[in-house]
Amino acid sequence: MSEYTPIGLDNGNQPVKALTHSGNFHVDETLGYVILHYALAPAGDLRGRVLGTAPQDRLIFSRSRVPAQIQEADIVFDVGGIHAPPKGRYDHHMRDKPLRDDGIPFSAAGLLWKDYGLAAIRNILPNDLDEATLAAIWQAVDKSLIIPVDQDDNGVVKMGRLSLADIVSACSPPWDTAELYGADMAQQKETEGFANAAQAVASHLRNSIDRTRASLKATDRVLSAHKQAEDKRILLMDTGMPTEKVIFEHNLPVVYVVSPAGSAQWNVKAIPPVRGDFGQRVSLPDAWAGLEGQALAQVSGVADAKFAHPARFICGAASREGALEMARRALEIDAALNQTP
Repeated sequence: MSEYTPIGLDNGNQPVKALTHSGNFHVDETLGYVILHYALAPAGDLRGRVLGTAPQDRLIFSRSRVPAQIQEADIVFDVGGIHAPPKGRYDHHMRDKPLRDDGIPFSAAGLLWKDYGLAAIRNILPNDLDEATLAAIWQAVDKSLIIPVDQDDNGVVKMGRLSLADIVSACSPPWDTAELYGADMAQQKETEGFANAAQAVASHLRNSIDRTRASLKATDRVLSAHKQAEDKRILLMDTGMPTEKVIFEHNLPVVYVVSPAGSAQWNVKAIPPVRGDFGQRVSLPDAWAGLEGQALAQVSGVADAKFAHPARFICGAASREGALEMARRALEIDAALNQTP
């Protein structure tokens, strides 16, 4: 992260003029604008600021290729031909372009995320989080969202169909807009397109940051629950949350996850052999498959058993104790079937 104080983050309230290029827009400068919005003026009107319909706030944003306007701006990104972050210059289109430590070239979004990402996260997440957690969120979002944007914008790896890059591109007016409506209307539609793209990207960034926060919280809880488990093959969670990612990232020997699924049901879910794959490390007993209610209770020996999916990857009971008993019995049945004569 930054080794200097980026422009506008000195705890002052002075207006900051930020500028990117006009014309065709892409995901990196759109995301760059969104990062600056949340870092410097999160209470402002993100879309209205672009359209010029919102009251002026601290962040004054414009899109232009006019040299005099570029020179006048405090922060210039994705245009201008200069990479000098301490001076507020965040272009990356020069021959000697800025690179990450691993050699991946930065986009404007990546450069701005490096300097303004933490401030944006602090303003997006209302809760007081410690610096270590903020740094972990910054790193995770950098990996999952910012690096793919860097790669896409620099022609390294495309983000793919229906990606954030595609959503931004879809906000651009069609190629023949000027031909159909005239130059002035085409420029207006382009500005509206950028405003629409910024709104979509802002929603995605907010959700990505909040989901990353929740994912880190889930990691702590899963690891704690696994540490306390009597049988390390059965993970008991008192609240429903994503567990599979943590199980595979930390190589936990979990076979079944037991967790609540509403006010009167606890489920037993089998973990697949490979993350995101079909199949199970240990399938639920074949004799349970497709049974419900009393029929399942009789076969399983668990009085409040409620259902077992025909594909044998999930079953449930009315109580925590019943679900735990189903998991234990499923493991016992599997062990008996696989005993060496």
